[in-house]
Order: sequence, then C-alpha cells, then structure tokens
Amino acid sequence: MATGVVGAETVSLDSCRNMAIRNNKNIRIAEQNIKAAGYEKKAAFSAYLPGIDFTGGYMYNQQQIELLSEDAKLPTMSFDPATQKFNYNILTAPDGTPIRDPASGSLIPTEVAVIPKEAMEFDTHNVWGGAFTLTQPIYMGGQIRALNQITKYAEKLAVAARNSAVQDVVFAVDEAYWLVISLKEKKRLADSFVMLVDTLRYNVQAMLDAGVATKSDLLTVEVKLNEAEIARTKVENGLSLSRMALAQVCGLPVDTRMDLQDESLNTAYSAGSLPAESMQEVFARRQDLDMVRHGISILEQREKVALSEMLPKVALVGAYTFTYPNVNHGFNKAYGGGFSVGAMLTIPLWHWGGRYNHYKATRTNTQASRLALEDLEEKIELQVSQARFSYDEARKTYDMTVRNLEKADENLRQAQVAFHEGVLTADDVIGAQTAWLQANSEKIDAQIGIRLCEVYLSKVLGTMAY
Repeated sequence: MATGVVGAETVSLDSCRNMAIRNNKNIRIAEQNIKAAGYEKKAAFSAYLPGIDFTGGYMYNQQQIELLSEDAKLPTMSFDPATQKFNYNILTAPDGTPIRDPASGSLIPTEVAVIPKEAMEFDTHNVWGGAFTLTQPIYMGGQIRALNQITKYAEKLAVAARNSAVQDVVFAVDEAYWLVISLKEKKRLADSFVMLVDTLRYNVQAMLDAGVATKSDLLTVEVKLNEAEIARTKVENGLSLSRMALAQVCGLPVDTRMDLQDESLNTAYSAGSLPAESMQEVFARRQDLDMVRHGISILEQREKVALSEMLPKVALVGAYTFTYPNVNHGFNKAYGGGFSVGAMLTIPLWHWGGRYNHYKATRTNTQASRLALEDLEEKIELQVSQARFSYDEARKTYDMTVRNLEKADENLRQAQVAFHEGVLTADDVIGAQTAWLQANSEKIDAQIGIRLCEVYLSKVLGTMAY
C-alpha cells in the first residue's frame, strides 16, 4: 500500500472505521470462521440423506482352494419296488447278509460314484472384490437433528463473534481518532500560549528598557516561555505518535498522513440526555451475551447427542457386492455379484453407566454456562450504570469547563490591562495565562471525553453503529 496522504480530501471518522474494519486481521479471521461454520452446517444436514460408499479390494493367495485331498468315492442307492425305498448297493453274502471290510468294519459298496479331486479345485490365486453400499438412517435417537442444531448455533455464534470484534475495532478507532483531534487542539492551544507568553516577554523587555521592570521579571517570563515551548514540543511529538497509532489501527502504514475531518473543535458542543432503556433490551443487543447464549444452546444440543447414545438406532442398508472369481457360480473366472437389502437395529444394553454419566456431565456443563450467563448479565448491568454515570459526569464537566473558560478569558483580559497600568506584576499575568491555558485544556479534554463516553456507552448498550 502506498504511503503518504490518503486521498486529496479529509478523512472522516466513518471512513477510518471502514478502513479499520476492512483491513483488520481479526475481523477477516472471524469472517472465515463464519464461512467454515456455514460449511459445517451443510455437512451436518447431509446426515439426513442416504450415504453411498464403494469398497474394493484385491488379494493374492499362494494356495488355491482344494476341497478334496483325493478322488471322492460315494456309495450309490437303488430303488426296491417291493419296499418302495432306496437301498444302498452293498456287497452281500449268498444268504443276503452284508459283508463288511475286515480292516475298517464298514460296509463294502458294489457301486460307487466318483468325484475327481480336480473337480473340486478352484483357482483363487488372484481374488478381486467390491461392494457399493447405501445406508439410510431411519432413527438415530435424535442425534442427527441435534448435530444440525449445533451447527446452526455455531454459525450464529461465529456471526456474534465477528460483530463483537467489529465493535472492538470501531471503539479502538474512535479512541485513536479523538486522541489525534485532542492533541491537534492542544497543539493549537500550545502555539497560542507560546505566542501569549512571548508577547508578555516582549512587553516586559520594553518595560525593562524603560526602567519600570526588573531583570528578575524578565527572567521569570523567559523561564515560562521555555516551559511553554517544551510543552509544545511534547504535544507535537504526541500528535505525531497518535497519527501513527490511528494509521496502524486503520490498517495503513504508520507513516501515512491523514487529515481528519474533525480537526477543529471551535464550534460549541452540546450533549443530549440519554433515553431510558430496560436492561432486557440491552441484553438482547449485546453481542458478547449472544455468544454465551448460543454457546448454551450448543451445550443443550450436546445433551441430546449424549442422550441419543442411550437410545436405539435404526438404519436401512442396501448393497451390491461383486467378486472375481464369481463365488456365486462355482468360482468361475468372471465378475459376478448381486443386490441385498436389509435393516440394522442397535440397542444399547449395558455400558456400566459410562454413557449415562457422560449425559450427566453435559447437563452439568450446560448449567454452569447458564450461571456464567447470569453472572455476565449482572456485570453488564453494572457496566452500563458506570457508563451512564461517566457520560453524565462528562456532560457536567464540559458545562463547567465552558463557564471556567469564560472566567479565565475575563481574568486574563483584566490581568493584562492591570499589568499595562502597573497594578499587577508579571507573575500575576503569568498566573492568569496559566489559568487560561488550563481552562482551555480542560475544555478540550471535556469535549473529547464526551465523545469517548458516547462511543463507549453505545458499545455497552449494544447500539454502536458499524
């Protein structure tokens, strides 16, 4: 960003606020948090919809499947019309008695069916498989709805955090802005005071030359002139630093020079009375309270999530699975598969109180946050009262400084007249000038104080425009 004067025209307070809001890193971070919360909200809503997944795999096997270690010989049966039954074909003696194998004692078949060993061998060296699955939640114990509510409140909390950050930045800008105005006025006042004391020094020097004043009178005035010039230098340095601070708050290079719109406080300023507002209206507007309230809402929904862990869950499941070799058709060397549909039911039975204790912990956290909200509301009520008192005090102080300045002006005028007439000494005039300087300085402080009290009061009341 280029340095130097910002534009060709003066910069208003509102322009400074806009620049600060636009360039502040914390606000930009808060904006990104809002976007992230919005994405989380969309992600949570997707839990209502069916989920479709694909799972695939490959496996190489060193050995193939061999169901038989040798050829299988199975006995056969023949139908006996006389008995209307199937009888095994076994070897019998001439008298019809079955003959058994002497070694094993088993019957000896006269006919067998042979299953070759090779017929029950399957090539499973290379196996491929996969499945498309669809899962549709039916009832999750209220967990999905609670998670959606959590993301909704999280988005609102992010917005409130952004608004609170904006208010903090606006308040910082106003403080820096009015500090520059205050020091600019005090520099103008310091210049006037130096000229005033310098005029007195000139007059005392003339009186010394005329023999109607002493060297001590001149030295006293010159010391006061040096003090005035030192004070002016300090004000000039403070003004330069305050301009740098304002530029930094606005997100500009610190050497940026800005001419401010309100760099003259010559016009009279009157502060109006504050409208009466109920604390409930104030609580409803406060962004920091909104953040706590949304946090409590999130904790309430987490209670429901914890409760859902103790409730049954029902889901509809569908799948299409396929393998190679095709296990559905004798391990043929081809891809094959099929559809399946079902439902899943999960009922928590016994977890040694772990889930119930987790539920109670979430309820305790929620109650603690509610107590914290009540405590914060009490502190804010006190904060509002203090801000109102400070504003009323600033108004009264300003009115008093206006009257004091009128008296200081008249006192200085009379002191100068009396000095020229020889009634008062240089010390008396310096005292009147010092009182005039203090009265003007107090008026400037009172004017700036009212404006700062106004912006602070609007912040604590939640009515700050941004």
